[in-house]
Amino acid sequence: MSLQSEFAQVARLGGRAALVTVVRAPDPGPALASRLLVHADGRSRGSLGAEGLDRAAVAHAEELMWAERSQLREERGVGLFVDVVAPPPRLIVLGAVDFAGALCRMARAAGWRPYVVDPRGRFATPERFPDAEEIVVAWPSEAFARLGGIDRSTMIVVLTHDPKLDDDALIAALDSEAGYIGAMGSRRAQAARRERLLAAGVSEEALDRVAAPIGLDLGAVTAEETALSIMAEIVATRHGRAGGRLSAASGRIHDVGT
Repeated sequence: MSLQSEFAQVARLGGRAALVTVVRAPDPGPALASRLLVHADGRSRGSLGAEGLDRAAVAHAEELMWAERSQLREERGVGLFVDVVAPPPRLIVLGAVDFAGALCRMARAAGWRPYVVDPRGRFATPERFPDAEEIVVAWPSEAFARLGGIDRSTMIVVLTHDPKLDDDALIAALDSEAGYIGAMGSRRAQAARRERLLAAGVSEEALDRVAAPIGLDLGAVTAEETALSIMAEIVATRHGRAGGRLSAASGRIHDVGT
């Protein structure tokens, strides 16, 4: 199978990969249209003609496939076009509560794949969460394994107020590469949760990954407004933004590849 065909197959199957192509090169230099295909698990196939250039191309590919954007990169005078395919990001919602339904709807509207996890089968039902990609009736640590593990493009939101569920979810989430971890609850509840997790052996540095209280300060009141607040923080975090008003920001509104 050609590299282009393999790349197209990854795209059809909803996978993640980057195809690096030489589009500009000095003379002498690598052949134009030389290609290197890099998969999300680090496997690569093909070559740009030089070991050092291949290593640099893999580094560019791994960065951009997780940033989920295609871009022209320059490496030692060689123009490399990094073409990326990636599935829609995942949002895993822990807790089959009313806020979870609004958050699933908001995630769907943003083009994300929402999942609901809760061991309480009487609450975690398709009828209550029709917008969920899947509902997993299991404890969080088991559910993460069923969902194929947690990668950098998976965001985790804990909405329960049950310490047993909260703690299991956060310990498992903090042991993963999740791109965002947030937890709902009052400041008092957050402080109590933090003490429990520290006592369970979670480090202060790890706990600093948790966005708590969750969401941006929008003055949200309803479930839908709260869902908007949470998704706004997730999107801002994912793109390395603070989430303030654009009218007060400097620099580019949108990052554009060169």
